[in-house]
Amino acid sequence: MTMAATPSEPRERTPEELVAEFEQERPARRLSPPLSAAVSAVCVALSVFALYVVFFPLANGSQYYLTVFLAATLPLVFLTHRGTVRVPALLLRWHRGGGTASGQGAAARPDNPGWLDWLLAASALAVCLYPLLEFDAFIERRQLPTALDVVAGVAVILLVLEACRRTTGWVLPAFCAAFLLYAYYGGLLPYDWSLAHGGFDIDAIAAHFFMSTDGLYGVPLNVAGTYIILFTIYGAVLDISGAGKFFIDLSFAAFRGSRSAPGRTVTAAGFLLGTVSGSGTATAVSLGSVAWPILRRSGYGKEQGGGVLAAAGIGAILSPPTLGAAAFIIAEYLRASYLTVLLYALVPTLLYYLGIVLAVEIDARKHQGQPVVGEERTSALRLLGRFGYHFLSLFMIVGFMAMGLPPFKAVVYATVLQFLLSFLDPQHRMTPRRLCAALAEGSRSVLPVVVTCAAAGIIVAVVSQTGLGLNLASVIVDAAGAFGDNATAELILTVVFAAVSVSILGLAVPVTASFIIAAVIIAPALLSLGVATHEAYMFIFYYAVLSEVSPPTAMAAAAAAAITGGSPMRTMVATWKYSLPAFLVPFAFVLTDNGAQLLGTGSLSGVAWTTAVSALAVAALAAATGGRLLGPAGPVVRGLCAVAALCLLYLEPAAITAGFVALALAVGARLVRRRQQTRAVPTAGQDREAETIMEGQLHS
Repeated sequence: MTMAATPSEPRERTPEELVAEFEQERPARRLSPPLSAAVSAVCVALSVFALYVVFFPLANGSQYYLTVFLAATLPLVFLTHRGTVRVPALLLRWHRGGGTASGQGAAARPDNPGWLDWLLAASALAVCLYPLLEFDAFIERRQLPTALDVVAGVAVILLVLEACRRTTGWVLPAFCAAFLLYAYYGGLLPYDWSLAHGGFDIDAIAAHFFMSTDGLYGVPLNVAGTYIILFTIYGAVLDISGAGKFFIDLSFAAFRGSRSAPGRTVTAAGFLLGTVSGSGTATAVSLGSVAWPILRRSGYGKEQGGGVLAAAGIGAILSPPTLGAAAFIIAEYLRASYLTVLLYALVPTLLYYLGIVLAVEIDARKHQGQPVVGEERTSALRLLGRFGYHFLSLFMIVGFMAMGLPPFKAVVYATVLQFLLSFLDPQHRMTPRRLCAALAEGSRSVLPVVVTCAAAGIIVAVVSQTGLGLNLASVIVDAAGAFGDNATAELILTVVFAAVSVSILGLAVPVTASFIIAAVIIAPALLSLGVATHEAYMFIFYYAVLSEVSPPTAMAAAAAAAITGGSPMRTMVATWKYSLPAFLVPFAFVLTDNGAQLLGTGSLSGVAWTTAVSALAVAALAAATGGRLLGPAGPVVRGLCAVAALCLLYLEPAAITAGFVALALAVGARLVRRRQQTRAVPTAGQDREAETIMEGQLHS
């Protein structure tokens, strides 16, 4: 029996608290006002420094800049993130049987760092700045490091692992420790083992990781320091200048009046908000705090509504023009422009949102959703006319990159434009206080990404130093080949093994780290079977992102469940249903040459017909999972739709033909069934006519 609320019951948590609780990066401390102001000042200085380097690169090169960048960010992690191990809130929620996230006001008390945190921060600052004392000499002696070099290198590695533990948990540091042990003890493995190597001593490991550009200061940290921080600054300026509110209001105004309007609104708002947050969990919570009451009034259940919120939120990492952090690493690994990566993501993103929209439409009819009335909102055209300028900076990023401008300069120009445009709205104009808040938020939000990239650099260095990637690739391919000699079957099994491996990896580590690890270990297996490099990286990218909606640790779904008060596991299952096309479409562009055109690499006609066939496959998949095709669909019709979707996504002539046949059979079976139901059940008009005749006969 539900009891009435009393004043002693815990309060509802704010969206900001829910984001902090359910993000894969562990929640930062709530500092006292003086310390928070000091940390914010350092963050503002870091943001200004990052913006300065865009136009005035340091004379000593990128490694010098990354050394300064790590020296500024690593101490901040120890001051802003707790060192204690906390029980994951998701496990507590399962133990308590779900329910709306709530808590006491204790979280509002200051949680300042202790003496150990200050000691670690000071140590991090000292050892990170050590190379700058004699930087040129330090780089030149990396083949013969001194004892002090080795001590400093080991100290930095340990501090990075501890900072990573504070921000992401134990799993990624444990991975890094296992790879370090492999680098040290790999020489003791039997020589005939495929994973054996010559082995490296402590001096070689410290020098390679600390004194070269292959370890801590490798591609992942370089991407974090030169791309990601600039985009987080842009996102903060975009949000504080009112763009986030405008995107939500525009979505509500554009899709009001129909029974599927709430679901469409959440889908559109998720796409637009992704340009601001770049985080699936943050987008889901931001959406949920506004849209869940409307979803509930239109008839959505707690789990169903949470599924829509989480699926729309995860699109934030998949949607151009500001994809997740891993997209910048893809561009670096491919040595391609970021605009090229955006083009790769365009069609898969459209197919992903098509799947969500179709699922929303099916659910609105299946569950007899009701249009929400009484919401007095400004019309979409009026909103566009008044606040449509918020889109200009987004278009500018793409436009500048199309003109050949590097993405880090394009985003800086877009940030300046957004700053100037904010003065068109007196309520959100960027005053000096707001500008400082945006600069501080840009740096603070990048801290977990920095330590994740630095830790992932350790794994990349071990793989490149020992040849582990190629060795593991051969193991994966041999395992797939053990099931048969057919080349197509071997490729399909290898792709399945890769998808499962990336998904499992993504359950334990953040998206960025998951992609980096898989790119150096799993991608070589796909490349050895003829998959193009960009296809392999995009495949891994999508499965790394989809770990955020994959049970049992789907963080975006758990956050949405906290908003709606539904069961976390059932919400995860609902989210998985909405996002299912995103799990299957990546198979299309790695299994066949035709499927590769979904990444926009073929002719215009080729991209068009593969997109059209894939869209039909997504529609068939939505019918199979939603249970409706021209009305309620039975098991046979749903099974035929599922077969049609799988065949159509293979994108080879024979498979496409089989898919069309299966879909035609499904439609035919449904039409026959509907005709039978129409004959068996008289219409309301026939009922009234029969009643009139009977009344006339009785009257006579």
